[in-house]
Amino acid sequence: MSGILVLVIRLLLVACLYAFIGWALYTLWKELREQAGAISAPRIPALTLTRLDEEPQEARTFHSREVVIGRSASNECSILNETVSSRHARLSYHHNHWWLEDLNSTNGTYLNDERVSVPTVIVSGDEVRVGQVSLLVSIADKPS
Repeated sequence: MSGILVLVIRLLLVACLYAFIGWALYTLWKELREQAGAISAPRIPALTLTRLDEEPQEARTFHSREVVIGRSASNECSILNETVSSRHARLSYHHNHWWLEDLNSTNGTYLNDERVSVPTVIVSGDEVRVGQVSLLVSIADKPS
């Protein structure tokens, strides 16, 4: 009788050991997946555009990777002004910077009073002009 009892206890201990090893491996796998997800999906710093030509000044904050500025209501930043093209300019986040790009607009896109002809890096405090509408750019220091 004591031989069977020792065998049962040994089998229970082996089962507990395998259960612990399985739980430990599952926990490690789950943590590695979470860390890989955090590393592969960089956070985008918030972009705030403030219209300088109207009172009170209207500020809009964006958290997406791309913001299209234009007169069309389908744009992320819609500006109702006849000097602004339907799809005027694009602000996009890549290579850890926000970039400004003109989308072949009629009246041009300007960064700090210089015409934008190629995608250009923008920083907080820059002034973007689309048509006759001026926008002040603010970029959050820390990604949100």
